This record gives sequence, structure tokens and C-alpha cells, in this order.
Amino acid sequence: MPARLAEIVDEFAAAPRDVVLEMLLEYADVIPPLPAGQDREGMEQVPECQTAFFLRARVTPEGTVETLFDCPPEAPTTRAFAGILAEGLAGATPEQVLAVPDDLYQRMGLAQAISPLRVRGGTAILARLKRQVREQIG
Repeated sequence: MPARLAEIVDEFAAAPRDVVLEMLLEYADVIPPLPAGQDREGMEQVPECQTAFFLRARVTPEGTVETLFDCPPEAPTTRAFAGILAEGLAGATPEQVLAVPDDLYQRMGLAQAISPLRVRGGTAILARLKRQVREQIG
């Protein structure tokens, strides 16, 4: 797992339960809007999310994973999941992305702070991201 993502996981795991949701929502603003000229074409929808959520992972020629997320502002929890991945995986190699544990959000203590349905959506985002990376590296 990339060092920055491990730091985020540790911060959440060590936080008192009553501030975990507040911490999570701070990540909702981390994901940038889609670049100019980019739309959802070529992005994969994550139907497990309660809101319209799209993502694309691309392995760059430099050997890092670039992520692109699209989620409406009205879905702060889902945006926060993407924000954690965007920040935690920035500059990560495909191997580091694939090494992220599938139970990432449970390790962060989010299962005690938000509904199981929302955790399932976040887990599905990670699973699709990892699958896209796996497909590109063969």
C-alpha cells in the first residue's frame, strides 16, 4: 500500500469514533472536477454506489496510476471515498494499487461510522479501480 494511503488509514483508525465522519467528509473536496473536454465517456460506472459514480484508472507511460473520478457534490460520502483514493494513491505504481487491502474502509474504522451500504459502495469503487489497473498491466 502506498505510504500516503497507509497514513490516511492510520489517522482514521486512531481517531475517536465521533470525529471519523467529520474527517471522512473533509475528503469530499479532494477530487478535482473532470478536466476540460473530459466527460464520462470511457469511464466505468459503479452501480453499487447509491449515486451516479464513474471512475477511470490509467497506467501512465511513467509507470504510475492516474485516477479520474466523477461524482456529484450532493454525494459527499461517496466523493470522500474517491478523495481518499485520489490522495492516497497519487503517484502510486500499479503494484502498490493492487496491494491495497480490499477491506480498506473497514480498516479505517468507517464500518462503525457509516452504513454498510455506503461501505459496500466504497469497497466497489476500490475493486473496480484495482481491476482496471490489473487489466492494463496484463
